Amino acid sequence: MKIGNIVIENPASLAPMAGVADRALRELCIDCGAAFAVGELTSSKGITLHDNKSLELIRGTLDEKISVPQIFGADPETMALAAKICEDGGADIIDINMGCPAPKVMAGGGGSALMGDEELVRKITFSVVNAVKIPVTVKMRTGIDSEHINAVNIAKICEQNGISAITVHGRTRKQMYAPPVDYKTIADVKKAVKIPVIANGDAASGRDVKMIKDLTGTDLVAVGRAAMGNPFVFSEINAYLSGKEFKITNEEKLNVLKKQAKLMEEYKGKKSAYLEARKHAAWYMKGLKNAAELRRMCSSINCYDDLLFIIEKALEENPDM
Repeated sequence: MKIGNIVIENPASLAPMAGVADRALRELCIDCGAAFAVGELTSSKGITLHDNKSLELIRGTLDEKISVPQIFGADPETMALAAKICEDGGADIIDINMGCPAPKVMAGGGGSALMGDEELVRKITFSVVNAVKIPVTVKMRTGIDSEHINAVNIAKICEQNGISAITVHGRTRKQMYAPPVDYKTIADVKKAVKIPVIANGDAASGRDVKMIKDLTGTDLVAVGRAAMGNPFVFSEINAYLSGKEFKITNEEKLNVLKKQAKLMEEYKGKKSAYLEARKHAAWYMKGLKNAAELRRMCSSINCYDDLLFIIEKALEENPDM
């Protein structure tokens, strides 16, 4: 599969998750075999105004093997300028968000609010594609709600305007993240366009990825929440689709958590890193004996030593046999 002229080698990518899929997690997922990792949702207005937080989110993607910052907004000229700034900074692909259902994002007309304005989608995609030389992709949903499923129309507009690939999250804006996932509409999008289509929604294992690809015919599957506390899901996916078995011990899993914490410390500073590490550490406890108590302990992490204490306790109660 190619996105523009960029070769994509593995079957699953890391979906963008604001406040979760930061630089550290993206780096680990790529190390574990993710095809690429889309950056955190970033305001196009913030980028063009040189807002430090927005620019830091963009800079965080630039050292990755395939750099894919994701921008949102509702003004075609601002989106185009933001894309150009990303390209000049070294981005390989620009991803336009048309899928985020967060009220704060939609209030300005961005994210999944764009699913309700096909003419604005036409203007934004045209402007962004013509502002840069690198490939531009789009992340969308199936529609606003079950009465307004228009992903196929949006996909055709995107293709006509030179978008290089489309990711379809198989839920409507109204659904947020609630079941079910509409794989039929994703399949309809794949049939309607010639550019690559990436399926997104409830992929949590190699078995899931194969099932989704079989159902939709898509070129790639984007994994989101299943990677939280579990970047090695990509190792499992790649092994499964190669007919191999993937095994990882509890000690190996928690060693990855240590590495993630150290990366977060490097990229964010100690104070911010360990406040954010609380939720990441709690996700790593899933499936362990006494997980509820371990997660409670994670809510009090303030430094690396706190994390090490919890990891040691987790391994005492969950020894590898």
